[in-house]
Amino acid sequence: MTHPLPDRYLTPVDLADLLGVPVETVYQWRRKRTGPRGFRVGRHVRFDPEDVRAWVQCQIEEAA
Repeated sequence: MTHPLPDRYLTPVDLADLLGVPVETVYQWRRKRTGPRGFRVGRHVRFDPEDVRAWVQCQIEEAA
């Protein structure tokens, strides 16, 4: 990731924008349990920036 992550929980739209993927891809990852760990706040899904960072790092390591 070329820019720092915000100091707040990310929405699926935030995550999609950050990674340059369609928001539906974020929801597919969640359904398949292959993306970064998310959690619910009521009916809203949020992602901890530290979990996103760890997931991205894992993807980089697996690709190497």
